Amino acid sequence: MRNRIQKSMIFVVTMSLLISYILVTLVIYRQALDIRRSELVQEAEYIRAAIDISGEEYFGTMDKVSKRTRVTWIDKDGKVLYDTGNDQETLANHKSRKEFKEALANGSGQDIRMSDSKGQEMYYYALKMDDSSVLRVSRGMDTVWNTAFMILPYMIAIGVMMACVAWFMTRHQVKRLIAPINNLDLEEPLENDVYEELHPLLERIDRQNKEKAAIEQMRREFSANVSHELKTPLTSISGYAEIMMNGLVKSEDMQGFSERIYKEASRMITLVGDIIKLSKLDEGSVELEKENVDLYQMTREIVSRLALQAEKHRIQVEVVGEHVECFGIRQILDEMIYNICENAIKYNKENGKVNIWVGNTLNGKKVIVQDTGIGIPKEHQDRIFERFYRVDKSHSRETGGTGLGLSIVKHGALLHNAEIHVESEEGKGTKMELIFHC
Repeated sequence: MRNRIQKSMIFVVTMSLLISYILVTLVIYRQALDIRRSELVQEAEYIRAAIDISGEEYFGTMDKVSKRTRVTWIDKDGKVLYDTGNDQETLANHKSRKEFKEALANGSGQDIRMSDSKGQEMYYYALKMDDSSVLRVSRGMDTVWNTAFMILPYMIAIGVMMACVAWFMTRHQVKRLIAPINNLDLEEPLENDVYEELHPLLERIDRQNKEKAAIEQMRREFSANVSHELKTPLTSISGYAEIMMNGLVKSEDMQGFSERIYKEASRMITLVGDIIKLSKLDEGSVELEKENVDLYQMTREIVSRLALQAEKHRIQVEVVGEHVECFGIRQILDEMIYNICENAIKYNKENGKVNIWVGNTLNGKKVIVQDTGIGIPKEHQDRIFERFYRVDKSHSRETGGTGLGLSIVKHGALLHNAEIHVESEEGKGTKMELIFHC
């Protein structure tokens, strides 16, 4: 960061100096032009006054004075009558010169150009005399490039000094900028007293900290729940096995103990399977490809698999609707619908009913499962999709529930961009809707 700021500062200083250099050069050149013009106008007036007093004889004295100013006398036809330090016979006719034509037309004229006879850039000022001849004075001057070259050493010196100052200032400013960042309390980001530009960053860090804390809390609760849920069947299995090992079970009771061990082992296997499914959904590591799935056909197949369980509880299950396809992961969709249908059977009343409708609506493709079961109290409805959360723990254990079924439904819905609506009244049953936008 320090190097980038220093480089940026040096670039800004360099560009500023370059622009200043160009502007200063142009200003100095312009001022030199104004001064030169003022000098030549004044000098031309003096010479014209002297000629008016002394006549043509004044030109005879011009060669004896300083040659810094060139004086030229031109008749109205452009012939050179006199030129300081030059033989007028060798000079070309001046009637085409810009300053000469302007003087004849307007009384005075000027021009800047390279002189053929002097070989340098000259500033020319011409003044019309009373006899229509033209008096011209000129003096050499620096070009824009000469002016630029003249002030270049000064600009280099200024540039070096400014670069040094900029480097030290940048170093100091960077320290001041970085100091609050280095001293940030990332555990309590909103408690830091820093400049306003850092507030969005600190707010984002605070949100991430809260999210991490919530995830960590969920992880701890999940680990504790998993340990508890696994401990219960393992304790039962261990107890039954110990009794059988010590020969304390009668031969006629052996089948009952074996059946209990089998049920607890099956429950534990189901629990582990559900945990693995949730872990894969959490990590987004579901590798199955999406395909077009007929939700109506899948629901009928699921109901067929649950037929024995429904028959055992004397539950009547009916599937109606129409064939409708959803583009998704077949296995996840199957588990979502299976868990909802299984719950509708498990938590139903004796001789109850489960009505399932599958079809297309204006809001999307729906799977609606409605039962006549025990229902869900209002205070529990917001939490039924939490892991290991059970409304009736004793009933859940009796039916072999793991408390993860609806969590799998929730994660599957997120994976398929689906919605879940729950309507339930205690003692009167539950209605669950899966709405797919696939």
